Amino acid sequence: MDRVRPRDLAFLEVESPETPRHNATIEIFEAGAGEGSLDYARFVELIRDRIAFVPRYRQRLQAVPGHLASPLWVDDENFDLAFHVRRSALPRPGTPEQLRELVSRIVSRPLDRTRPLWEIYVVEGLEGGRVAVLSTTHQALVDGVHTVDLGQLLLDLQPEPRDLEPDDWRPRRVPSPASLLAGAVRDNLLDRATLAETVSTGSRALTRLADRRTARARTIAAAATGRRPSSKGPLGGPLSQQRRVVTVDTRLQDYRTVREAHGGTINDVVLATITGALRAWLMTRTESMGGLRQVRAVVPVSVIDEELEATSLGSQIAAHFVDLPISEPSPIVRLHQVSYSFQAHKDTGRSVAANRLAGIAGFAPTTFHAIGSRVAADEMRRGYQLSVTNVPGPQAPLYAAGARMVASYPVPPLTTAHPIAIGVTSYDGGVYYGITADRDQVPDVELLGVCVREALDELLELSSSTRPRAPRGRRGAKGSSRATPRARRPR
Repeated sequence: MDRVRPRDLAFLEVESPETPRHNATIEIFEAGAGEGSLDYARFVELIRDRIAFVPRYRQRLQAVPGHLASPLWVDDENFDLAFHVRRSALPRPGTPEQLRELVSRIVSRPLDRTRPLWEIYVVEGLEGGRVAVLSTTHQALVDGVHTVDLGQLLLDLQPEPRDLEPDDWRPRRVPSPASLLAGAVRDNLLDRATLAETVSTGSRALTRLADRRTARARTIAAAATGRRPSSKGPLGGPLSQQRRVVTVDTRLQDYRTVREAHGGTINDVVLATITGALRAWLMTRTESMGGLRQVRAVVPVSVIDEELEATSLGSQIAAHFVDLPISEPSPIVRLHQVSYSFQAHKDTGRSVAANRLAGIAGFAPTTFHAIGSRVAADEMRRGYQLSVTNVPGPQAPLYAAGARMVASYPVPPLTTAHPIAIGVTSYDGGVYYGITADRDQVPDVELLGVCVREALDELLELSSSTRPRAPRGRRGAKGSSRATPRARRPR
């Protein structure tokens, strides 16, 4: 049994009904027949076969009596896979809007702390016979070193699932209260780090209690006076307990076209697209841009660290801050400014090429997004306004239980006073955006999704002598369609 590490414990301590701390991913699988179809029963069996590779997914938190030490990860003696893998459905034919609304309601709820901190929903009934899989995992669970995201292990390069050894897992008995107390006393006496963390945990608990009482007093005062809490503008302010999720489909080839015309990297083009989208979206709001000239964004980036173990995926994630120039009217100038801001990181020689990340075994973007959200949460003290996590994935189709995955959208969590977070994943010729927003603070977030598509089109028009062709092929967000190029080479 392992004691919860200080950094993981911090994610548990700061969680509240307004800020549930779990990452989520929406994966869409195409309709199939027979062995090529994905249904609930087959997906449960797939997880049953693979979950042994991530033991933490069958462990729960166990508090120490009197909070004399940090809690432990213990085997869940009543582990019930059916509780964690749930079946859901939309009224046929389910639309992308209906799916996003369902996802928004699910990710708004904190996970049950009496059980292992993850859930998966298999959503049937999508138009075209497709199936969606929504996975949610707490930030304390996945660090990329000791535990990767379960989603990284469920996808295969071939339709035929891999043959694995039978799983003979049996839960270990949970220690008695007396044993928990004895272990806490022993660790506090023998390990100074454990003692320091115990004292720190108590201090943080008192601080959180004072903060909650202060916030409750402000709420009561606001109700009595009829005044709402002051907002910090469209990119800041108090959060509600509800979320709204928006997804956008784009083509990887479009970003390559812009890169080839103006230089930089795919990541630069993605950031420039987001900058243009923010500019257009803010200009449609009543308060316009509120005097904003730039948006401070934290963009977790991969860096080489030769001292890390192989289980850390060969890289670590570090915070990079960039000022998105939303006041600049020229899309190309915005692109060059964003590209310049990343030049210092590239010059260090520690940056990790996109094709190296995309070539990691399994579908690593789910793990990298989880690590990126942890980095963004750690950097709140540095005063950014927006977090953007962009992760390159494999440019070849992947399969779950024989069904082909056709899209993958990250759903990043929100942190305190940050009502918008953006995640981006590239996969099999597509670039997929997931935008999480506070439902009350940002009621028009769907317009931001439209602005992402328009901002990319604007860059394309300035990068090609001919107008880009209308997307075609698979149905995407907002009912639009997109091409399905079979790009095999890494970015």
